[in-house]
Amino acid sequence: MIHSLILGAVQGLCEFLPVSSSGHLALFQIFMGFGGNMLAFDILLHFATLLAVVLFFRRDIWRILADWFTGWTGKRRSGWAYGWAVIIASFITAAIGLGLKPTAEKFSESLALVGAGEIFTGIILVLIPVLSSGRKNSSLLKTAVFVGIAQGIAVLPGVSRSGMSIAMALFMGLGMSEAFRFSFLISIPAVLGATLLECLKWLKSGEAAFMPEGYIMAAAVAFVLGFGALVFMRRLVNARNWALFGVYCLIVGAAAVYLS
Repeated sequence: MIHSLILGAVQGLCEFLPVSSSGHLALFQIFMGFGGNMLAFDILLHFATLLAVVLFFRRDIWRILADWFTGWTGKRRSGWAYGWAVIIASFITAAIGLGLKPTAEKFSESLALVGAGEIFTGIILVLIPVLSSGRKNSSLLKTAVFVGIAQGIAVLPGVSRSGMSIAMALFMGLGMSEAFRFSFLISIPAVLGATLLECLKWLKSGEAAFMPEGYIMAAAVAFVLGFGALVFMRRLVNARNWALFGVYCLIVGAAAVYLS
């Protein structure tokens, strides 16, 4: 049970920080000797942190949904364009994520490949000041396309979803606070869609999903720590302390490659 709680804590702490929760989960599972397919447990932990995102952005979600639905009546508010941007980014993420899913599952079993993903994340984080300095001031919909691509690539273990999407949003011209908000709002359909796909796969296979002992407590830990990490991440974005996390990812990635 203690192993499950550790993984729940890892997911909660790492999901919203730009260090790749999937990469850390894969590394911990490898070192802790978990055998078999842990994808179902990973999805459960991601769903727990998804609930933390929904709670944190509940006012934004409600406003965007209200504006998007009323937009069909001709009353076009800011949430109308924002809603379409989230939809476009989500479709692009789904197309890329589904294509990379078999590769991602294989990567999660390799210490060297997960480490390489962490190194890639570290490089991106270190370059964020450079990326944000050369803003393109693109339209929101064009930004959604490129951020959706970045989020899709982040399905690979070790590649940070928040780091990739925020970096791309900054490069396309969004401000720091708006990049943070957009990054996590588009994560909601992506994680929800992945969860539904896994549920459908379980139903078709007729097999029970493997869940380690204490998985419910682990999900609760992921939710609580995830919400706290999200609060901290917002402060991090405003403080612009990206390089520290970049160096951390480079160290973790290099250690994983070396130990492989």
